[in-house]
Formats: sequence, structure tokens, C-alpha cells
Amino acid sequence: MTLTQNPLPPRHPDWRAEVVDLGRTIALGLAGALVLHATLFQPFTIPSSSMEPGLVTGDYIVVSKFAYGWSLASPSIRLPLASGRLFGRDPARGDVVVFRLPRDPAQIWIKRVIGLPGDRVQVSGGHIRVNGQWLSQTPLAPVRDHDRPERIVVPTLERQPAGRTYLTYDGGPGFPGDDTGVIVVPGGTYLVMGDNRDNSLDGRFPRETGVGLLPAGNLLGRADVIVASWRPGASLFKPWTWPNLQPDRFWRRIV
Repeated sequence: MTLTQNPLPPRHPDWRAEVVDLGRTIALGLAGALVLHATLFQPFTIPSSSMEPGLVTGDYIVVSKFAYGWSLASPSIRLPLASGRLFGRDPARGDVVVFRLPRDPAQIWIKRVIGLPGDRVQVSGGHIRVNGQWLSQTPLAPVRDHDRPERIVVPTLERQPAGRTYLTYDGGPGFPGDDTGVIVVPGGTYLVMGDNRDNSLDGRFPRETGVGLLPAGNLLGRADVIVASWRPGASLFKPWTWPNLQPDRFWRRIV
């Protein structure tokens, strides 16, 4: 005779266990996102015109936070700044860097590296000399400023000695910052400038009004790519504002 076993009653899933599992999954996902955000990549929106024409107001960029190593400036939350970096590396001349403003670390700014530690930099008539060598500058035909169409500027192709080339804007002669003395860049600092040379408070100006010399510990990372861009009032999440998006600026590499 064959014996048969009565089946066990079906087990109902424990909703509490499912909630715990879901919470654990969400927590792990958030922790992973926070780690990536704090150590690898972070998005920023360009708030001003100081880096035109390469970057304009409303550009949404991604910053590589590991490009130069990490410091206490790197986390998204504010921490007391200290000197020194973990796996620290100098930027290259011409890199576009994001950093905490020395006089107010709550403010995050973006500029281009012109002088490295030990360099001697001077601006004369808007032309830049680094260690006795003038940067090549080729003026192009005048255009209207992207953010201020009433302003006429001269796009200028600037070339670093190593060959890196990018566009700057020149608003004409006689602007503050067009002429400086020789600036000796001390160890552990950098001299940075905005590409919109006559509309940028940067390393040519003292710390009280501009950037002054930028400490390495204030670096957040290197600006790598423009992901999206919009004019004031536009948003990817508001379809009725899409005519104000700037799709021609989507997915541009920052040079």
C-alpha cells in the first residue's frame, strides 16, 4: 500500500520581511550612489558666464572627482579644509577645474588652470606669458556674447605649449586683469583664470575679490563633459519648457 503525505498548508509571505528586504535594497542603492557622488563623479550646473564660450550659463556638467586625488574638499557635505590630498596629482595646464572658493568654501567655482606650482605667470595687454613663453593667441571674427547678445566679443584661439587648444573671449583692451605683475605660483597652489577673460574674477585678482592663488586642497575635480544645457526657466522635467533647452550643447566634451 502506498502511503501519501498530506500537503503542508501554503505559507503566506511575511510582508514584514519583504519590507525589510526592500529597505535594505534601497539603502544599499543609496549608499552606492553616495559613494559614487562623493568619490568618483558629481554633477554641477554652470551659474555664470565666466567660462564662455566653452561653458555657458545653464550647462549641466559632470566632474571627475578622482582626477587629482581626494581632499577634505571632495565630499559633497562641507568639512573643514586641510592641506594634503590622497593620491594627489597636479592638474595639467589648461585643465578646467572645479574647486571650493578659498575665501568661502561653501561656494563652488570653475576656472581653467594656467599656472602650476613654481610657474611665473604674467598678463600684459591681455596676453599671457608663462615662464617667459607667450601663449599663442589667434583672434577670430567678432561675435555676440552667448549670454549677453548686446555685448560684442572677440573669440580667441589660445594654445598651451603642449598643444592643448581652446577658445576664450576678449572684450577689448583696458579691462581690469589685462595687465598684472609677475605672479610666482607657490608650491601646493595653482593660478586659474576664466575663459571669458574680461568677465571673470579669478587668480589675477586678490583672494578678497577674486580667487587669488588656489590651494590644491580646495580642488574638487576636473570638468569632463556637458551632459545637458538649458536657458533660465527650462527643465528636462517640464516638457512645456523644452523649447528653452539648448540641445546643441548636449554631450559635449569639455576641452
